[in-house]
Amino acid sequence: MEAQSSSGLLLSRKRRREGSNGETEDGERLGKIPRCTVGLKHPAPFADELVPADGKPYERVSMDEAKRGTPPDRPVRVYADGIFDVFHSGHARALMQAKCLFPNTHLIVGVCSDDLTHKYKGFTVMNEDERYDAIRHCRYVDEVVRNAPWTLTPEFLARHRIDFVAHDDIPYSSAGSDDVYKHIKEAGMFAPTQRTEGISTSDIITRIVRDYDVYVRRNLQRGYTAKELNVSFINEKKYHLQERVDKVKRKVRDVEEKSKEFVQKVEEKSIDLIQKWEEKSREFIGNFLQMFGPEGALKHMLKEGKGRMLQAISPRQSPNSSPAREERSPSPTFRLPFFSKTSPPPSPPPHHSGARGYLISEDDDEEDDEN
Repeated sequence: MEAQSSSGLLLSRKRRREGSNGETEDGERLGKIPRCTVGLKHPAPFADELVPADGKPYERVSMDEAKRGTPPDRPVRVYADGIFDVFHSGHARALMQAKCLFPNTHLIVGVCSDDLTHKYKGFTVMNEDERYDAIRHCRYVDEVVRNAPWTLTPEFLARHRIDFVAHDDIPYSSAGSDDVYKHIKEAGMFAPTQRTEGISTSDIITRIVRDYDVYVRRNLQRGYTAKELNVSFINEKKYHLQERVDKVKRKVRDVEEKSKEFVQKVEEKSIDLIQKWEEKSREFIGNFLQMFGPEGALKHMLKEGKGRMLQAISPRQSPNSSPAREERSPSPTFRLPFFSKTSPPPSPPPHHSGARGYLISEDDDEEDDEN
């Protein structure tokens, strides 16, 4: 009823272009008819809790009519059934496909009971109440049928006013039949959907059985008792011991990783230090050679200082009126006054008065330059 009332409010809309007088211009066209669905704030209702439909005879719609789109107050009623144990994304995708088969769809989902499922298929992980509730909270479902039949009868289809049955096209052999949907296909009421590969309830159960020890240890850590897990006393102790051993292994692995990180950091820092030391040493050696090398600044400074000193102690040049260099007498030898014991040094000539008591010959100057 909630779905019908909500669908009654959703009327088809026209795209209008109003002129200055407010009237609709030519070129009107119908928009898309919204799908009939239950609001997402509440779970889907159970079929036996809804008010029975009126006494009007139910007339099925054809496939062409359903694809074109039906009026909002007459959605296409699509039925999908299953066990839906350990509800997963494969179930949700199948229901989504069933919901999207037609523009205006009311999706009814039938869920088989525990007795029927255990009889024809096997034991389930979830009980029937849990499976009913899981389907009710799927966003694509508008109505849930509890204790659904294994094989659909004409009476069941008429009672729930079903137009089409949605299921994957693979023949479903069960209950002594090669395909339980064979008569639905022959009546033209079958709407195929695609099966999601890679995930199923059987696959999930297979993973749990394959990794049984892992999940038992996981639940023991979370506070479940061995009795609840149907584990013997010896196995319980074994799992606890394995958990302790794994903890020690994890600690050792963590220590190894941390030590590797520490060694790596030390190596990186040592490499940086060595590189910096090499750069500084090269710079120091270069500066040292620049200062004290064969052609260093120190040698040039000494040469320059020696030249200045020689200039300071050398005799002054004669004036321009003095006789030529060739005509002058040879320069006297260098004499230190305090080494002369026999006689005092001769007095310098007038033009060498700046020698301050000693003379340096030009020959000595040349020898000093060569040295």
